[in-house]
Amino acid sequence: MKDLRRYLVLKYIQYLVLSSSNAISTSLGLLGSLYTLIILQSAKVSSKSTAVLISSLAKADILVSVSVVSEMVVWTFDVSISSTAFTSALLQNLLTANTHLSCLLLSCVAFEAYLITFFPTESRRLRTVKNARLACRIIWILVTAECALFQADDLLKVSSTSAPTRSPCVLLFRFCSTAAALLRSLSYFLGILLRTVNVYIYYKIFFSMSNR
Repeated sequence: MKDLRRYLVLKYIQYLVLSSSNAISTSLGLLGSLYTLIILQSAKVSSKSTAVLISSLAKADILVSVSVVSEMVVWTFDVSISSTAFTSALLQNLLTANTHLSCLLLSCVAFEAYLITFFPTESRRLRTVKNARLACRIIWILVTAECALFQADDLLKVSSTSAPTRSPCVLLFRFCSTAAALLRSLSYFLGILLRTVNVYIYYKIFFSMSNR
């Protein structure tokens, strides 16, 4: 459990403290996620809702691995890509999806810690493995849909220059562009809100444990 707590601290710093990721935090995050996935396979770790959330958090770094490996392959072997704009947008959207997944899952862990600290008995029915898996599934579906919308918007931006002004593609481009812009704004404010809520939760937990 100490290693899992250290992993959570690392992820909180990476996604909710640092304004942007860098090579050091990304490398440490990937190594921590790999180590955490190995730990969670051990029989010593009980199957609880927190373990389910942490497992999903570690698996979210697969998106970062795909992006990093793809860039390394292109750079090392000088691979020529037919659609550079599409691939670049896809890799960036995968990193964005990873960030949003991690922030939401970390917030779920924080919320569960709040319930355990202040409502241990009342929240027992809510803090189940089934509900944790359901929450993870919903988060993955929402973020996947967001990533698909961003990718469609980036793809249509490239293809719209050659499309007729009255073609259906233009209407689709305007819809995706508007929806993507609204979603980016919403995700920005949601990120600020999640940071504030997480700080408040751990502030309450810290002082509650100190008083005890």
